[in-house]
Amino acid sequence: MSTTRLYLIRHGATRLSAEDRFSGGTEVDLSDEGRWQAACLSKRLADDPIVAFYCSPMRRTVETAAIIAQPCHLIPEQREGLREIHHGHWETMSRADVEEQYPEEYAAWQEDPFTFAPEGGESGVMVMARALPVIREIVLKHAGQAVAVVSHKATIRLILSSLLGFDARGYRDRLDQSPACLNILDFKDPVRARLMLFNDVSHYVDQPPYARNRLSDWFDGPSPTG
Repeated sequence: MSTTRLYLIRHGATRLSAEDRFSGGTEVDLSDEGRWQAACLSKRLADDPIVAFYCSPMRRTVETAAIIAQPCHLIPEQREGLREIHHGHWETMSRADVEEQYPEEYAAWQEDPFTFAPEGGESGVMVMARALPVIREIVLKHAGQAVAVVSHKATIRLILSSLLGFDARGYRDRLDQSPACLNILDFKDPVRARLMLFNDVSHYVDQPPYARNRLSDWFDGPSPTG
């Protein structure tokens, strides 16, 4: 049985991601750092036998995919289902501002981000329902080949949680995705995947510092005493 290899990539850094703002549904361009990160990954993958690129239609993923695909002379195809989770009326707000202005909503989201959605936004369930069929379509279309998908932090974490059999309610607590990171999954069939590489950024010339506030309060909160 042939193996299909999926390169699952997060877009490069943006101004809003660097500020740790809720910006899933907000259009924003890559920062200069984000373009450099994508260029580093492009060099790393230049000789890999990737036959197709797919991406979310948001500007930051379109630009990331175009930079990475350039040495392969491929034009990325856009898929709506690969968009980032939309945070509704939290969009562009900082985490601290959301916690202050919408304390009940924020507490519910911290407790269960998989099923809770802010007003006008999406839950993790909704994102998974639109993203997984796209991954299945791509894997079926490119059976036995290597293909790249450029998407977003939450969307990728939800995809990985489902494909690897994790409890998706903990996707924010247990999985991180750095800007322009590389994940590799090998498929024997469209629903059975093996994780070969996770959140890898070794293509950076200089490793970015770990941002303590990128994960959940459960992970990054104060350590228990005793």
